[in-house]
Amino acid sequence: MDLLSSSYFVLFLIVAIGFIVGNIKIKGISLDVSAVIFVALVFGHYGITIPIDIQKIGLTIFIFTIGIQAGPGFFESFKKNGRELIILALILVGSASLITLLVVVFFQIDMNIAIGLLTGSLTSTPGLAAAIESTQSPLASIGYGIAYPFGVIAVILFVRLYPKLVGVDIQKEAAKLEEEVLQQHPEIVNKNLLVENENIVGKSIKELKIRSMTQANISRIMHNGETIVPLPTTILEKGDIVRIIGGEQAIEKARILIGEETSVEIPLSSDYVIESILVTNKQVVNKTLGQLNVLANYNARVTRIRRAGINIVASDKSEIRFGDKLVVACGKGNINNIRHLFGNDSKKLSDTDFLPIAAGIVLGVLVGKLKISFTDDFTFSLGLTGGVLIVALVLSRIGKTGPILWTMSGSSNQLLRQLGLLMFLAVVGTSAGSHLVETFKESGFTLFSLGIGITLLPMIITTLIGHFVLKMNVLNLLGTLTGSMTSTPGLAAVDGMTDSAAPSIAYATVYPIAMVLLMVCVQLLSMW
Repeated sequence: MDLLSSSYFVLFLIVAIGFIVGNIKIKGISLDVSAVIFVALVFGHYGITIPIDIQKIGLTIFIFTIGIQAGPGFFESFKKNGRELIILALILVGSASLITLLVVVFFQIDMNIAIGLLTGSLTSTPGLAAAIESTQSPLASIGYGIAYPFGVIAVILFVRLYPKLVGVDIQKEAAKLEEEVLQQHPEIVNKNLLVENENIVGKSIKELKIRSMTQANISRIMHNGETIVPLPTTILEKGDIVRIIGGEQAIEKARILIGEETSVEIPLSSDYVIESILVTNKQVVNKTLGQLNVLANYNARVTRIRRAGINIVASDKSEIRFGDKLVVACGKGNINNIRHLFGNDSKKLSDTDFLPIAAGIVLGVLVGKLKISFTDDFTFSLGLTGGVLIVALVLSRIGKTGPILWTMSGSSNQLLRQLGLLMFLAVVGTSAGSHLVETFKESGFTLFSLGIGITLLPMIITTLIGHFVLKMNVLNLLGTLTGSMTSTPGLAAVDGMTDSAAPSIAYATVYPIAMVLLMVCVQLLSMW
């Protein structure tokens, strides 16, 4: 058929069939988006291929969107779990490299082919590029071609089956992670407290330092039956009723300082409003509430910030991010000014600005091209995926450079991420499928079996240590495993099992570490 010679037709045909196959469930297990690569393998076996440039475009978009989404969480996760992640990456890459060396010693396999088996087993294209560059031999690509298909399939099946094999409920694991987040960012509640403590009567809110002492905010006060917006100069009098916002512990501290809880409500006066306002004005992004000084300028108080599904008690040090939802209390006369200050335009939130995407990817490609020479024989570079991922992580953490926002709305990120992934999987599958049967026949069962060993043994060792020794949450563990295996399809399989961002954050955290370790190991093995 002439249509099958059209790359764009084949690409979307593979994607369509892949989604149909991916929705088929057998005993509760389905391949989801990962089915695309299996369909592509079949097409590839019959000689149908898609240009490699589409793979690179898809991989670049996918990795960039992962970095942008995971950026803030990456640095937080690295501070909290960095030691564990580095240990697991070292175990996986180190054990895979050691097994490769043993294969060369005991099975008399050519080192160049063995290095190809290593990079294929860990599904690392940057590793293969480093292998070809360091060995100056085409044999590495043969080993890669033999091991890669099983490497891709094994990671997908392993991450899908492992939770069932060890009896872990993925939804419960996601709930545990959510609970940990709530411990760091406690659920915010409101309480009305009656001013009874004689020690605070007649003193201003500024003098009492209520925010710094309790980590709670005062959103409004009722004095002599009148509702007022609290200012730093507002004096608390005995019998006043104070509306406090914060976590349970913060509320308890405020109760001890101010007085007991009361059931008396503080009515909203006709001149007083509380409104949720969306941050869509680029000019205020990365500025703190203290810098904006909304209390002095607009007689308004930001009481809480909702960001990425988490409620945060606002303070002068709180930094504003694009897409934040602020709860603001102020007089009616100032609410329009507050809306204008923060933007409050939901259409802008859904707009996708392609300048930061294109500029970020260009920067990432350039960084990936940089080479560092340690010796005449040892040169290191991050490669395409490494450069793009690291740049995306850093830009996402920065948030804004001049007028450019390095952020994307969740829906835009998800769409581009899925599109990039589908392009990548379709090309990888057809490319691997075209050589699968041929390389297996030519190279024999031995090399294929050795590739299986290099894929499975490090995964099993790493997972068991992570689960039973380090006691990691399974979602974090599987994200770390796919990152250590540099397996994009594996991450897609984990993502298909949960709505939690934890696997993506773990993947993005460990991926650069694993990639660097693998490149170093490849170059060391080539010097053997």
